Amino acid sequence: MTQISTDCPPFERPPEIELIRSMARGTKLTARQRKLLQKQEASAITADEAFIIKKADDWLYLSPCETVAGDMLFGGLWFKGELCILFADTNVGKSILAVQLGDAISRGAAVGDLPVQQQPEAVLYFDFELSAAQFAKRYTGPNGELYRFSPNFYRVIINPNAGNERKFASYHDYLINSLENIIVSTGSRTVIIDNITALRSSTESTAAAVQLMSSLNTIKNRWGLSLLVLAHTPKRNPARPISRNDLQGSKMLMNFADSAFAIGESHATPGLRYLKQVKQRSGEPAFNAGMVQFCRIVKQGSSLHFVFEGQGSEAPHLLVHTNQQRWMLEQQILSLHAQGQSVRQIANEVNCGASNVFRVIKRVEKVGV
Repeated sequence: MTQISTDCPPFERPPEIELIRSMARGTKLTARQRKLLQKQEASAITADEAFIIKKADDWLYLSPCETVAGDMLFGGLWFKGELCILFADTNVGKSILAVQLGDAISRGAAVGDLPVQQQPEAVLYFDFELSAAQFAKRYTGPNGELYRFSPNFYRVIINPNAGNERKFASYHDYLINSLENIIVSTGSRTVIIDNITALRSSTESTAAAVQLMSSLNTIKNRWGLSLLVLAHTPKRNPARPISRNDLQGSKMLMNFADSAFAIGESHATPGLRYLKQVKQRSGEPAFNAGMVQFCRIVKQGSSLHFVFEGQGSEAPHLLVHTNQQRWMLEQQILSLHAQGQSVRQIANEVNCGASNVFRVIKRVEKVGV
């Protein structure tokens, strides 16, 4: 007599059924379930629809509310899926930090003591600042040794011989289209743009800022990108703390950014710099109010990078305007004015706003001193 086996494989519900059961119970979805739900949502929406509508509860399942180290690209300063702005004055080290950060992400390594994701991924660094020779010089040692970047780290430059620009309505449209094409062809989802002024002729124009940030946000959302955009600051008062208002074209650019941080210079300790967070939507602030991350630029062999030296208050490192310092500045302005220099030339010479220089000159002329 043949014996029938009663050993049956364990019953497993299809993942779609488990997803429905979890949502009905209101329990937290697993990463696999959340990915399945996102896939279902994407397939249900046609490209022709201008709006996406779901019950408010459903949005909670699509995006996890917790912030974990795996979401961090640069501590609490830049998270995955964000459009982040890094801004600073010229020659402070924006590009050096951007290259260091891109190389670290491509290796799955930390930058200083700020936690980051540990999975290496391809990074596109769009360099609109340095020539090939300038870039090579930065990462060549005194004996000719070359720094070895991760093979996941790509430097991208403008092709001066490209002939497709005339096919587009504007240079902006041409660059945005080319940027999206290279994202698709490489599969990279982490992009660093150095810097924003290369994509627009004027970031101080409200219309130009809106168009630029709107285009970048569209690409970010379409391809699930993490974007770091470098930008300049105009002349600012070094006696005041860095704020989001110090970004060139600040109001509209900041409105579109998910996060932003700046590099400042210490006026108390030569060579010391600091990172300050000025905006964050995704998680808790990286530092307490008024606190900054101190750092310095060093060249060790062929490696040019920032080293981090702990945290502290920004206040002691701001320029202190005493009466004596103010008097010395005014004397320097008047001396340069007497030499025939223009207001703008004087402003650049003394690192002061042109309007301040103009007021000093007019006040002295009025009183006849």
